[in-house]
Amino acid sequence: MEMRKFALLVLAIFLIGCQTHSRIQTVSHIQAVNVTYHLNFSYLSHGIVEKADEVIVRDDFGYEVVVKKFPHRIVSLAPSNTEILFALGLGNRVVGVTDYCDYPPEAVKLREEGKIESIGGYSTVNVEKVISLKPDLVVACYGNGIGTVEAIKRFGIPVICFNPRNLTQIMRDIYVLGVVCGVKENATKLINWMVKKIDEVVGITSKAKVRPKVVHILWNDPIWVSGRGTFVDELIRLAGGINAVKKKGWVVISKEELLRMNPDVIIVNSGSGMGNGRDILYEWITNDSVLSNLKAVKEGRVYVVDADIVSRPSYRIVYALEDFARFIHPELFGSGLDHAHSISSVGPEPDTAEARS
Repeated sequence: MEMRKFALLVLAIFLIGCQTHSRIQTVSHIQAVNVTYHLNFSYLSHGIVEKADEVIVRDDFGYEVVVKKFPHRIVSLAPSNTEILFALGLGNRVVGVTDYCDYPPEAVKLREEGKIESIGGYSTVNVEKVISLKPDLVVACYGNGIGTVEAIKRFGIPVICFNPRNLTQIMRDIYVLGVVCGVKENATKLINWMVKKIDEVVGITSKAKVRPKVVHILWNDPIWVSGRGTFVDELIRLAGGINAVKKKGWVVISKEELLRMNPDVIIVNSGSGMGNGRDILYEWITNDSVLSNLKAVKEGRVYVVDADIVSRPSYRIVYALEDFARFIHPELFGSGLDHAHSISSVGPEPDTAEARS
């Protein structure tokens, strides 16, 4: 059990780690109380070259990857990748996913029916299994490890690696998959939907008169938090808060450091840090005799966010942004906020279904 908890923590930390850009809707550059978001449209197509029979892309690892038009057997090595592939209408081309790929429900159903194969864990990919599926594209992430990526590449299989650090980079990865797989229109539609969601949130939080100090906690033993320069740090800023953690990246802090930060708002991941079961982190922080002195605990401002939507760099990250905004500025979103749990509705999903047939 302890090993599984450790594996889930490692997974959480790893997950946390154009010719047609004119088709994308323009988003206003909102500025107020230092809350801003602006999508750099030209960045989406940066490093992408389309040719008659192939697409050349530069991925997040800096690799130049050549993919033949258009891949029909795709293996996903991360839950975030699987979510994006299905949202782009590419579910019928996916032949392999990890044990942790539990969204959308359609992906789970196809795996249970044996129509999609499991290729092992997120950081324990079964390379032989991947090769046996004869993919013409593998979509990897930072947490898979360079060794795994290189092992697959040695068999002549194109591997695109993602490691987005902010919302714009998440959108760029979505766009890359859209171009490479021949569903650019669906990728554009999905990005438009994300931008609209972000624009709506920022339009509200930009009216805030104060910016509360916020800490996001992934795990409690030791205490892992989201620091500066992470996409969670960007969520906090766009939601109208200030990240109380000054260190960069996902880092470990002590109880003493947390007490010195004394945040106004604490947001913890659901379940054991990666979903599933009791909200262990919430129970820990609200029942700890030392941490009971924290302002956020005293004032009942400890919230639980769905671990999957906040830890996975996929299009669903905008749902986490909505939750963060409600947690940090309940005064802007009306009364009746549940102080313990995420209240956002995960829907409606963006409509890209036409490519699924």
